[in-house]
Amino acid sequence: MSRVRHHALKQWASNASPGVNQTRRGEGVNGMLKLSITERDLLVHANWAVLGLCGTAFLLEGFATDSFLLSLVGICVIVAGFIAHMVINAIAGTAFSSGETALGMGLFGIAILVFIAAWLQGALSMSDYWSGLALFAVLTVGLPVYMATRYGLRGAFSHFHKTHDPMGKAGK
Repeated sequence: MSRVRHHALKQWASNASPGVNQTRRGEGVNGMLKLSITERDLLVHANWAVLGLCGTAFLLEGFATDSFLLSLVGICVIVAGFIAHMVINAIAGTAFSSGETALGMGLFGIAILVFIAAWLQGALSMSDYWSGLALFAVLTVGLPVYMATRYGLRGAFSHFHKTHDPMGKAGK
């Protein structure tokens, strides 16, 4: 494509009005077009409808049949769902929304409380115990790995640690 034609197409795309519930499309990663908000949301929902439900099904089947291997398959499918979600976010040029973060943290907390309650009651077999520990270990390690890959080590640290100058303005 010639530079003039490419420039004209780019100019036209920047002047096009976005549709309802959509943002204007622009250039994303490596010159690819960014996804609109609606397209991103549809992809995220489709991703979790397939990988999230399949992973949960394998995980619950592993707990029901005391099969550590089935539980690990479920954990791997759930991790694949997180990776696919990060890829969608990278293509869309966004990060996890505050609602997605709140939902994930809430589900993580509820799962830990249920696991601890079952452990205190003695209702867990050794397979269930190790499956739960493997799930929480993978999810716990996943947060710092995501932060380091998304923002770099220094940027990940600065998301949690803010210094303040004597004038009260936030610094880096």
